[in-house]
Amino acid sequence: MDFSGRRIVIATMHRKDEVIAPLLKSELDLVPFVDHSIDTDQLGTFTGEIERKKDPLTTLREKCKLALIASGCDLAIGSEGSFGPHPIFFFSPANDELVLFIDKKNNLEIFERELNTSTNFNSTYVDNLTDLLEFAERALFPSHHLIMKAQNEQSSFLEKGIHDKSMLIAHFTHCLTTYGGAYIETDMRAMCNPTRMQNIQLATEKLIQKIKSLCPTCGTPGYSITSSIPGLPCQYCMKPTKSTLYHRYECIKCTHSADHIFPFDKEFEDPTYCDFCNP
Repeated sequence: MDFSGRRIVIATMHRKDEVIAPLLKSELDLVPFVDHSIDTDQLGTFTGEIERKKDPLTTLREKCKLALIASGCDLAIGSEGSFGPHPIFFFSPANDELVLFIDKKNNLEIFERELNTSTNFNSTYVDNLTDLLEFAERALFPSHHLIMKAQNEQSSFLEKGIHDKSMLIAHFTHCLTTYGGAYIETDMRAMCNPTRMQNIQLATEKLIQKIKSLCPTCGTPGYSITSSIPGLPCQYCMKPTKSTLYHRYECIKCTHSADHIFPFDKEFEDPTYCDFCNP
């Protein structure tokens, strides 16, 4: 399936096209554009003014559909990020970035993700300048922007996209005088966070490779791994381990599937990782 020359709308209002568009052009020969009438913030904001009510993939699907409707285009791509504890390395913050490609013309939906601990995601309460500046340094300020919040019974304060030290100190001085302190957090919007932008790029690169992977039976893009099956035998006792024995590939259109054994070019596992040799 050839996508050459087709227009594709990028569902973003936070400049994600800066990393997504060049890849779509160079790798798939697509013609990317942004429809600036789309308000993706209506589906949720990182600062909490609008709650994201649905799971990330459903939200991302709705974001792409908004772009398709607004632009009249039949191809769309978008990303949706989540932040919190890593599912394995619990004490490390993680960025889980989903990227979705929708082709209405061919009734295709292909998505990919990048999950890693490369993020400055953090927040804290500060009531003195020393703690504020220490947090800012850890958060990679000023290349990575900050958000400041404060409130009392009478009023509230919210400032996004803080990217200048004098601006940061001025806002904090106001909060300290008015509210006695402030909550400071990393601004996770893509255009304010270069580290997150890199993760969006990584996710897009993985998505493009999946799009380029065609089903050997029907030629549909998106032929990829759907499950990893454990059971690689231990080199010493030959009993199955939890390590991957094979990957299962499946087509998203037809019923074709195939198992690729020894996907990491190893036929046996080191006894160190065997539950029988090392119970």
